[in-house]
Amino acid sequence: MTAVSEALAPGATTFASRSALWLFWQRFKEDKAAVGAAVVIVLLILIAIGGGPLAQVLTGHSNNAGYEATMENSFGLPKGPNAQFWFGADGSGRDLFVRTMYGARTSLTVGVVASGIAVLIGLLVGLVAGYYRGIVDTALSRVGDVMLAMPSLLISIGIVAACSSSVTGCLDGLIQPGLALVVCVIVLFSWPYIARLVRSFTLSLREKEFVEASRSLGASDLRIIFREILPNLAGPIIVYTTLLIPQSILFEAALSYLGLGVPITTASWGALLNDAQTYYDTAWWLIVFPGLFLVITTLSFNLLGDGLRDALDVRSDR
Repeated sequence: MTAVSEALAPGATTFASRSALWLFWQRFKEDKAAVGAAVVIVLLILIAIGGGPLAQVLTGHSNNAGYEATMENSFGLPKGPNAQFWFGADGSGRDLFVRTMYGARTSLTVGVVASGIAVLIGLLVGLVAGYYRGIVDTALSRVGDVMLAMPSLLISIGIVAACSSSVTGCLDGLIQPGLALVVCVIVLFSWPYIARLVRSFTLSLREKEFVEASRSLGASDLRIIFREILPNLAGPIIVYTTLLIPQSILFEAALSYLGLGVPITTASWGALLNDAQTYYDTAWWLIVFPGLFLVITTLSFNLLGDGLRDALDVRSDR
């Protein structure tokens, strides 16, 4: 028989092959919490892109303008949520809803950019250390160990405070105070975690048969690293990145809460919580709304990371 259909017995069942992406999606969509978290993250991204300008249009209030005349009571305290100010006003009479929407852009930008740079650095360091081993591995691993042993928050406070003490910044103006400084500090203390993870996977993958086969065929080290090893690291890197982003957002929020994060004119959730310290016992909305967005964002990324890990792990029970 020349045709495949003729070779099959009458009534035989055929099975269509499924791609790895299809199998991943089937496993991922079973996790309702992870799917819901992904939807929330998409909404947060849309808010970060256009939420601030849209909030200004809806309310008619600008980001930094104060409305003390209409949003302060007889005691000089900010008023709470109402029909015109949906989230109430802050201590300067500014619309908290508008500033919270703009704060989403700042916090998510810091989290995504800082995490992306940290993953890139850690990926390169981990690949080189795990593949070449020997003295290269020892030198890079010890640098990472030193960074991991440092009290990151304490040193970050010192660096940001020192570079923010003057308009020229640090290192003769090379490091300027502001958003870029916060990103650099987060990257400085984040890449060792990724480097250690990538190194452990690379040490295992370099001994696999497909790597030995490529090496026996004369493939260069760069080709083996980027064509054989790196694609097999995509799953762990994606999962860890989704878990690193909320850590970076919380790091920025901690610095801004201490008054050492983004400039005072830039809205971020940590800065809004810092502003709320003066009125925490009289203006509950100053803490609730920025804190709620911060908790929802962190929880969503963590749930998404857990869902991706289970969906990519074929040994998972799900």
